[in-house]
Amino acid sequence: MGIVERLVPDRLWELFQDVVPSAPQRPQGGGRRRCDDRAVLAAIVFVATTGCTWRQLPPVFSASWQTVHRRFTEWSAARVWAKLHRVLLDQLGAIGGVDWSRCAIDSISVRAVKGGPLTGPNPTDRGKNGAKVHVICDRNGLPISVGISAANVHDSQALIPLMRGIPPIRSRRGPRRRRPDQLHADKGYDFDCLRSWLRRRQIVPRIARRGVESSSRLGRHRWVIERTLSWLSGCRRLHRRYERKAEHFLAFVGLASALICYRRTDR
Repeated sequence: MGIVERLVPDRLWELFQDVVPSAPQRPQGGGRRRCDDRAVLAAIVFVATTGCTWRQLPPVFSASWQTVHRRFTEWSAARVWAKLHRVLLDQLGAIGGVDWSRCAIDSISVRAVKGGPLTGPNPTDRGKNGAKVHVICDRNGLPISVGISAANVHDSQALIPLMRGIPPIRSRRGPRRRRPDQLHADKGYDFDCLRSWLRRRQIVPRIARRGVESSSRLGRHRWVIERTLSWLSGCRRLHRRYERKAEHFLAFVGLASALICYRRTDR
């Protein structure tokens, strides 16, 4: 098995073909032959998982780094990674692989090497420029909603946008679903307005209270989101934000989430 087939298995390639836009038509009898989309996708996965720069791509993918980066930009603008993530969530939901009984929310801060939109001074990193990755996962740790913000944005401000960003996911029985029964969160989300907002949507808030619950404990249920953030960090491109454009950094977050879901379906 070659590196392309290993990074992009047949089943993942079939799913990707359903969400990627059609290649532009070239004039007959002219122009250079288009690089294979599967090889380009494998190169993008290689960059995401290894954390290498675009210029460090090995020649085994038979595509220049400029071509790979250009295709990544085009697919990111078409929201291909978010669509792939949703397709995989639908497949998991159809077989009962998404557990809505309780979800958890949290964030992780990373340093923004080159700055750009949605970056700011990180209060936990001596005020150095950084960004945040916000995640909501189900009871099993599957990321079902992701987003990014500047590092100086309070975690509580991401709860409502992330909850609204949960797509309607297929269920084994009944209609599509996009609301959990409970939502677990740490003290950073301890605000009455957020509890009220969740209750109005028939979601039971399980939010740690400041001055009541020890900050040294993750809780019996909130540890799952910590594991999900660790899975995302397995995509080494997310250890630092190297992308000046926020949509490119969000694209890598979406790709990492899709890969986590694919591994679960492949299991």
